[in-house]
Amino acid sequence: MSAQLNATKWIDEYGDMLYRYALPRVNDADTAKDLVQDTFLAAWRNYDNFKGEISEKNWLYAILKNKIIDHFRKASVRLTESLPSTAGEDGFFDDVQHWTDAASPREWQNSSDTGINRKDFYKVLQSCKQKLKKIQDMVFTMKYMEGMDSEEICKALNLTASNYWVLMHRAKLQLRACLEKNWFTK
Repeated sequence: MSAQLNATKWIDEYGDMLYRYALPRVNDADTAKDLVQDTFLAAWRNYDNFKGEISEKNWLYAILKNKIIDHFRKASVRLTESLPSTAGEDGFFDDVQHWTDAASPREWQNSSDTGINRKDFYKVLQSCKQKLKKIQDMVFTMKYMEGMDSEEICKALNLTASNYWVLMHRAKLQLRACLEKNWFTK
């Protein structure tokens, strides 16, 4: 089958799935569409190199994953120029690094008690992720949605290990606070 026929098949069969994969990772519909389009274009251009060792679907997902990482890498260059200070300015911890009373984690209700609807929860999580700084969202997404380890993330985004851990820590704190406010207290 020619690359042209495959491209049409790919769009029909995998376009929506690839878009649904990209959207929560980049938090922008237009960027997700562009990345899926770039994926199809790269696959079409490199079809002669496709050996069939994995399914076309998995091949397209692998290309998209690399496109997303490339997107993060390009965006990180401008976002890491002015990384925040690591001084204890967040108010979550006291002088001896214990939780402050106001910021200490509350116990979340068991999901069976709150009747969590998975789709609704992910909408709230997505909304909370959009409130993160772009670099925090990228680090969190690469770690927990792409499954990359910290060293890979630091290399891809040109971060020091210290900056990575500060960004990840702050992202987790902000997500926790947002989820507590918008999901677990409902």
